[in-house]
Amino acid sequence: MTQDMNAQKKWMQLPRDVVVGHGVIDDVKNVCADLKLADNALIVTGKSTRKIAGDIVHDSLTDSGQRVEMIVSEAASMKEVDRVRKQALESGVEYLLGVGSGKSIDVAKLAATEIEVPFISVPTAASHDGIVSSRASIKNGNKTASIQANAPMAVIADTDIIAEAPYRLLASGCGDIISNCTAVLDWQLATRLQNVPFSEYAAALSSMTAQILIDSADTIKPELESSVRMVVKALVSSGVAMSIAGSSRPASGSEHMFSHALDKVAPVPALHGEQCGVGTILMMYLHGGDWKSIRDALQAINAPVTAEELGIEDKYILEALVLSHTIRPERYTILGTGLTPDAAEIVARKTKVIS
Repeated sequence: MTQDMNAQKKWMQLPRDVVVGHGVIDDVKNVCADLKLADNALIVTGKSTRKIAGDIVHDSLTDSGQRVEMIVSEAASMKEVDRVRKQALESGVEYLLGVGSGKSIDVAKLAATEIEVPFISVPTAASHDGIVSSRASIKNGNKTASIQANAPMAVIADTDIIAEAPYRLLASGCGDIISNCTAVLDWQLATRLQNVPFSEYAAALSSMTAQILIDSADTIKPELESSVRMVVKALVSSGVAMSIAGSSRPASGSEHMFSHALDKVAPVPALHGEQCGVGTILMMYLHGGDWKSIRDALQAINAPVTAEELGIEDKYILEALVLSHTIRPERYTILGTGLTPDAAEIVARKTKVIS
């Protein structure tokens, strides 16, 4: 009996503080005080995002009496994670902040996990759910891997700053959220065919989040803080769904495998969320679902729905479709053992992803 009860144990990592709104970057010091993070911080930021938000966070914490260091990271790579970890250990920092795009956040998140200190996420764009999830997308050599990490202890999303970021990034975030539709279908399929553990609560939250965004697609517009607020809240919900599930299943399925395959084969890949959005159209077709409503929502948001709009040649879309099932072979999806080249072309043409 004790062994059975132990098997049912599950740890859920959720952010303690989620602060979203206009000018909330000025609340960084208050959030740190609330979390009892009183001294010795290391900020990981990017070259451009340092000017946008990194320096503001640095000055705010310094003014509150904290010792603060900053490191500029230009790539989400294991080399950068090692560099941040080394500096953090040498300085004896108590916590890390990722201030900037997904790259800075992923590097800080994984480094904080490895040295077992808290991490705070301060995004300057809402391009994917990495701003709140317990996964870090890190490049190691020529391969990019999604690595398990600790979820951020807090998320501070200033809608004024995020609204000033290129709209393409926000539209990409929408694609990442909408991809929950096929991720949940893949999860349900894997549960039926392979008895994969399934969480009704996580699946419902993930599906609801995607549907709200689809229903509100016409309201997502450039430079609107209301649009940013909706997308950020949706990204947070997706992150919470993954924490409840204890895996990325609620928000990552065959459409993400397609995106990662495109990263491998396309000379110049598009943004992660953009590729996931197009992947969702393709995978929803394979599921026999309403792929047209997915396409219509993405079009309303002004996100890519074709190879041409992704800036990727048709041949690479087809190559990625055939390769997709090999990306995470342990994760069962609608792709099964893979598509034949002929089947891949039919799917891509039927959905008008290629001409």
